[in-house]
Amino acid sequence: MTNTISDRFKTEEYFINMGPQHPATHGVLRLILTIDGEIIKNVEPDLGYIHRSIEKMSERDSYQQIVHLTDRMDYLSAHMNNEAVCLLVENALEMEMPERVKVIRTIMAELTRIASHLLWWGVMGMDVGALTTFMYGFRDRELINDIFEETCGARLTMNYNIPGGLMFDILPNFQQRVKDFLTHFKTKLPEYDTLLTNNVIFQKRTKGVGYLSMEDAISFGTSGPVGRGSGYSCDVRKHHPYSAYTNIDFKEVIRTEGDTLARYEVRIQEMWESIAIIENLIDNIPEGDFKVATKAVIKLPKGEFYQKVETARGELGVFVVSTGTKNPYRIKFRSPGFSNLSALNKMIVGGKIGDLVAVTSTLDLVIPDIDR
Repeated sequence: MTNTISDRFKTEEYFINMGPQHPATHGVLRLILTIDGEIIKNVEPDLGYIHRSIEKMSERDSYQQIVHLTDRMDYLSAHMNNEAVCLLVENALEMEMPERVKVIRTIMAELTRIASHLLWWGVMGMDVGALTTFMYGFRDRELINDIFEETCGARLTMNYNIPGGLMFDILPNFQQRVKDFLTHFKTKLPEYDTLLTNNVIFQKRTKGVGYLSMEDAISFGTSGPVGRGSGYSCDVRKHHPYSAYTNIDFKEVIRTEGDTLARYEVRIQEMWESIAIIENLIDNIPEGDFKVATKAVIKLPKGEFYQKVETARGELGVFVVSTGTKNPYRIKFRSPGFSNLSALNKMIVGGKIGDLVAVTSTLDLVIPDIDR
C-alpha cells in the first residue's frame, strides 16, 4: 500500500520536560509538556522539588517565630509576607498600631514591591533574549537593598516586622536615602520602555500571546498583576485596606487585553504608583513609638482568624485556627503564585514553546511561594 504525502509527514504527540532545573521556570518547577511538533497541547506543573513543610513547622512555632518563616516563601515579597502574620496577630488581639508603624510598614512594602518588579523585569527581558535588562534592573534594585540593609540588617529576608510593630526604628537618614532613590529611579524607569517595552521584537513576542479572559482569571483565583492584566479588580490594598493604605489615594492599575503584554504593562505602571505612594508618605512619617509592648509569649484567643495583604505577586492570605495556646492549631497560607500557576495551561494551549517561556515569565513565579 502506497503511503500518501500526508501519511509521511504525519506528526505524533510526545512529552518533554521543562525543568525542574531550567532558567525559564524561575526556580525548581517542572513543567510536563505535551506537544505536537512546536504546538503545545497541554502543560502540567509538577511541584514538590523545594517543599519544606513551612505550614507544618508553623504549627509548632510561636507567632513571633512564624513571621521569620514567611519570608522564606515569596522571598521577593518578604516584608509583605511578614506583615500579613503580624496584622493577623495584632487584629486578633485587638492591638492598635501607632501611626508611625503603619506608615513605615507601607513605605517598606512599596519599596519591596518595586524591588520585586525590578528583578522580574530584568529576568523577563532575559527570558526572551534581551540580556541587557538584567543589568539595568539589578542596578536599580541594589539601591533599595542598600536601604533595607542599613535599616534592618537584611537585603532579602527582612524579618523587620514583628507582632506589635517593628524590630527597629528607622535611622535619621532613612527619609533622605529613600527620596534620593526615588529621584534616581524616576529618571531610569522611562529607559525601561525605551529598552524593552517599545522594542518591536518584544512586542511581537508578547502582544496577543497567552490570553486569559477576566472570567477565567476569576475562575482560577488569580490575583495581583495576573488578574489585573485581565481586567479583574483585585488589589487587596484597595478592597481591604490595611496599614497606611486606608489614608492613601492611589490608582489600581488594570488592563483589559488579558495577554502577556498586558501583564507586563501592569507591573511597569505599578512601579510608578509605588513611587507616588512613597512620595505621599515619606515626608509625613508621624512621630511616636515604633512598637507597642507585648507579652514575651503571645497567645491568640480561641477561634479562627484570617488576614490578607497585597504582595508583589498578588493576594497572600493567612488562615489560623487557634486553641488559645502560643502556637496555632492549624495554619494555612493562601499564596498568590499557586493560583496564578493554575491558569498557565489555559493561557498557553495552542501556543509554541517560545510563547510558554514569555507567558511563564509574566506570571512572575517564585516557586517557594507555591511549594511550601
